[in-house]
Amino acid sequence: MIRWIIFIIIISIIEFYAFQAFRTVTKVKWILYLYQLLSLAVIVFIGYQFTQFDRSVGQTKQTLITLGLLLLILIPKIILTFFLLLEDVVRVFSGAVAYFMRDQGNSNFLPERRKFVSQIALGIAAVPFMSLIYGMTKGKYNYKVIHQTLFFPDLPDAFDGFKITQISDVHSGSFDNPEKINYAIDLVNQQKTDMILFTGDIVNTHAKEMHPWLDTFNRIDAHQYGKYSVLGNHDYGEYVSWPTQQAKDENFKAIKDLYGQIGFQLLLNENVKIKKGNDEIVLVGVENWGHNFKQAGDINKASANLKPEDFKILMSHDPSHWEYEVKKHPKNFQLTLSGHTHGFQFGIEIPGVIKWSPVQYIYKQWAGLYQEFGRYVYVNRGFGFHAYPGRVGIWPEISVFELKKGNIVA
Repeated sequence: MIRWIIFIIIISIIEFYAFQAFRTVTKVKWILYLYQLLSLAVIVFIGYQFTQFDRSVGQTKQTLITLGLLLLILIPKIILTFFLLLEDVVRVFSGAVAYFMRDQGNSNFLPERRKFVSQIALGIAAVPFMSLIYGMTKGKYNYKVIHQTLFFPDLPDAFDGFKITQISDVHSGSFDNPEKINYAIDLVNQQKTDMILFTGDIVNTHAKEMHPWLDTFNRIDAHQYGKYSVLGNHDYGEYVSWPTQQAKDENFKAIKDLYGQIGFQLLLNENVKIKKGNDEIVLVGVENWGHNFKQAGDINKASANLKPEDFKILMSHDPSHWEYEVKKHPKNFQLTLSGHTHGFQFGIEIPGVIKWSPVQYIYKQWAGLYQEFGRYVYVNRGFGFHAYPGRVGIWPEISVFELKKGNIVA
């Protein structure tokens, strides 16, 4: 109850200041009444939708829309609140100075709100508002193919120039545009690499989410050296309530079967040797291991028969696994491929200038390439989307790696 009271107070403050911004800019009554009516209608709609959330079902198209709408109105209004609250601090200070230093009989203790402050606040708030709309309409399918050339002194000679495609975090239950997904699959096929790896989260929760997309993902071309996958945290069905343990187990089995149904060999804490000519590398796949999520991955089991000098590519869904267990592991995993973070689906990336997302305060490795102790980890930004039904600044990704023989480039 206390949490709900605090929540209502915070929302009331935000709504109060947002309205003040509009009232300062315009005095037209019908515009102000329309704003209030729309704000009330949206709040009631969102509140109602939250009361209808069914934990036995989990995320649906309706919950995606609701969360998107919540962010669409909340973030701009928080920005308005920040600016007007800051202005109020200045107004109180100025009023106090005027009261004690000049005219204590002045009944207007607080100076009037300045119109230009509200105009600036509204202009700044319009940026995330328009960005969120773009993210929900265009950004979520704004696929980018990102190429990386990686150098390894111990790469077997036959694999010099070997190319790998990585996809991750499909979250098929969120898709709503077959044309765009087919376009993304075409992009995957255009890369013409030697092997393709899928680092988990094929669904949000239920195996049935993928059923409408099986034919689409079966369009991914066969690769000469195979198609392999591992599980992500969402593949375990952990985020909903199940009527029985049997129902949960059956869904988990069905999800594991999905990978095979689209032609990927699922690696469950195991490894497979990839041979080319007289040389070989080892592909290691672990189940999900996250510092704050399910820890089913067993890297020691997956690499039990391997030696430190073997050249290894590790598939591990959550990059926190690399941070906590992999990067200093005595078996020496030269390259780890992860996903999971989605780059928060929100941030700013301008190569060579800025790379920022709120998720960086949670994950040390959250998007792109990182290197420590002579070992790489690459965090794919994700193929799909989850929770927020869009992407702003952090676009859906298809990763392409070329392995080269040579010294690691720092």
